[in-house]
Amino acid sequence: MTTDIVDQKQLAEQLLQQAEEQNIELVGPGGLLNQLTKNVLETALDAEMAEHLGYEKHDPAGHNSGNSRNGTRAKTVLTEIGPVEIEVPRDTESTFEPQIVRKRQRRLTGVDEIVLSLTARGLTTGEIAAHFQEVYGAKISKDTVSRITEKVTGEMTEWLNRPLEKVYPVIFIDAMVVKVRDGQVANKPVYVVIGVTVDGERDILGLWAGDGGEGAKFWLSVFTEIKNRGVQDVCIAVCDGLKGLPEAITTTWELATVQACVIHLIRNTFRFASRAYWDEMSRDLRPVYTAPSEAAARERFAEFDAKWGKPYPAISKLWENAWSEFIPFLDYDVEIRRVICSTNAIESINAATDAPSEHAGTSPTTRPHLSASTSSPEPSTPQAGGEHAGR
Repeated sequence: MTTDIVDQKQLAEQLLQQAEEQNIELVGPGGLLNQLTKNVLETALDAEMAEHLGYEKHDPAGHNSGNSRNGTRAKTVLTEIGPVEIEVPRDTESTFEPQIVRKRQRRLTGVDEIVLSLTARGLTTGEIAAHFQEVYGAKISKDTVSRITEKVTGEMTEWLNRPLEKVYPVIFIDAMVVKVRDGQVANKPVYVVIGVTVDGERDILGLWAGDGGEGAKFWLSVFTEIKNRGVQDVCIAVCDGLKGLPEAITTTWELATVQACVIHLIRNTFRFASRAYWDEMSRDLRPVYTAPSEAAARERFAEFDAKWGKPYPAISKLWENAWSEFIPFLDYDVEIRRVICSTNAIESINAATDAPSEHAGTSPTTRPHLSASTSSPEPSTPQAGGEHAGR
């Protein structure tokens, strides 16, 4: 792997040196990156054609094969570095269906993602078109921008209604907050449910926009929808203290165990304490949530309460109220605890949507944020908190 990295670095240095000698710009039309993109795309298309025909270019095996290369046709595609002119190979029978750059495709997928991100940031179709002209030197009409967002919205709707697995050993429920412009800018919650399959893979089950006042009726409708899409059983549901949520879970899946998000519980603990004590309090809490059993956890919490309960009685009340939903994960070994004790998997999705929502404005609806979330990479496996987990 080290050799590959060195070779790539040497190649980059050679290309830069050659570009400098020939007075070629790094970016822009005719620039080094533009030419590299052109070469890579054309090489990939040639490889696809060879696979389609069953023989390489100029290979005698292709003589009298019934189908052969038939020159190329020029095409301009919009990429993340701007427009790139490429030569697409053709065959005599016109049966070649390229996958790298499909027929009638004028944009690579990265461009659609840029448009979606800018939409989520609150830019209008005209502003997005101007952005592409200014930054990439590419002309893209407002109608094209609208078609891209409509296409993604359609795909999102289809994705949100897809069938699900019959059983999810663990699901995570949490809220992420997005800024929405509706007369005035306001924070709106988007509720996310992630499931862990029996194979250990993570699956975003859905996203639901709310107004902040959701209760048992809202959550029951969410879980009923999930159940109607095929989920017959859930073993453990990890969630925060959202109103009506635990009751809705057990109503939908009677045998499901409700597990409080330990990381959120620790963070909420710090809200009642002076910041000067956070480190010390974190060290004192660690024996509680890493205890080998419920009995041991109760003993460790009694020690914590003896030290902190008098100056901060609200913390004691917080943990006592959450105790029944805090302890289920203590019945499992360390590896399983790491999976079920936190909703951090959802927070990684929140982070992916923070960038579009914080930098350039706000969206008039939650739809672009939902679309941005569904096109985000899958979150990593949630990890149990360390000594400073609540910080």
